[in-house]
Amino acid sequence: MTETPAPGIPPEVAPVRPGQELDWDRIRDYLAPRLDVDGPMAVAQFPNGSANLTYLVSFGDRRFVLRRPPFGVIAPGAHDMRREHRVLSRLWRVYDRAPRGFLFCDDADVAGSDFLVSEYRPGIVVWGVIPPELGGRAAARQLGLATVDALADLHAVDPAACDLDRLGRSDGFLERQLSGWRDRWGRVAQWADPAHDAAMVSAADLLSRRLPASQVAALVHNDFKVNNCQFTSGRPDRVTSVFDWDMATLADPLADLGTLLSYWPDPADTGDDHAIHDPGMETLGLPTRAEVVDRYAVRSGLDLTAIAWYEAFACWRIAVICQQLYARYARGESTDERMASRGERVGMLSRRALRILTESRPT
Repeated sequence: MTETPAPGIPPEVAPVRPGQELDWDRIRDYLAPRLDVDGPMAVAQFPNGSANLTYLVSFGDRRFVLRRPPFGVIAPGAHDMRREHRVLSRLWRVYDRAPRGFLFCDDADVAGSDFLVSEYRPGIVVWGVIPPELGGRAAARQLGLATVDALADLHAVDPAACDLDRLGRSDGFLERQLSGWRDRWGRVAQWADPAHDAAMVSAADLLSRRLPASQVAALVHNDFKVNNCQFTSGRPDRVTSVFDWDMATLADPLADLGTLLSYWPDPADTGDDHAIHDPGMETLGLPTRAEVVDRYAVRSGLDLTAIAWYEAFACWRIAVICQQLYARYARGESTDERMASRGERVGMLSRRALRILTESRPT
């Protein structure tokens, strides 16, 4: 069968990228009886993500999302489809922004790796431009505050209410994160500029010395950002869906806020020191990072005195992820040409992490 997209697919979907095709006949035969569908299967790809491969599979008017890890060597614990399915098969009952998970497969003969199938929801994802149906630039402030609210509302969920209170060990979470991501950096540092490697090691040392004490435990998304949120036409005031749950866990919720800040543009940013975001985001008119912090503080009731540490850690962690993406390309495991430049971000991000830590040094 071909990978021709179904007629009328939404604009966030495109034909499958060359080199990222799967065995669609085998997948169709596996899915049909388990999803209670029949007939031919049409396939398209959600092309904007950088890591996991995400496809739209359609059987007539019934549509589903299929996700699997990227090709090549996977860092331990990364791209965990089993974890994502565990979250999505439960969380939707108490957090309506989570799409419902339907199926998990760990038979690598089907799609070459573990994969999951979840609910498809039509809607709008903002990739640097707010479309007219969402209100255009005039809706930027509403959209930004709605994103913060969606994060705070996730952290207010009772994990036991959706059988996710054993999703992770919240005690020692920050220590394990720092150690784990430092190990991941070590696995890909050989493909990095030596100066970037030195800055990454220095930032890790400083993060370790200033490790804050966690206040509470909550369900944490671990990659929360504007383009992992979806809106519906005419409603910039509320996030309707949140995607990419493969790193979700029970942990310190400020780690999520730090991640959001590390992706959030601000008028104070410069060309050499800025958040990592889609082109155009910096001109939308989103709330400032200070306003994001204030909104979250009011909504959550948490003490954000140490938020600079969490933002610096997020910048450093994103640098590791960028280097992982570049290393996969350098090893010939990815044909996605966008990954060829991912390593260039490491220098700026490591310097940014060090700058944030230095400016927030305790007096």
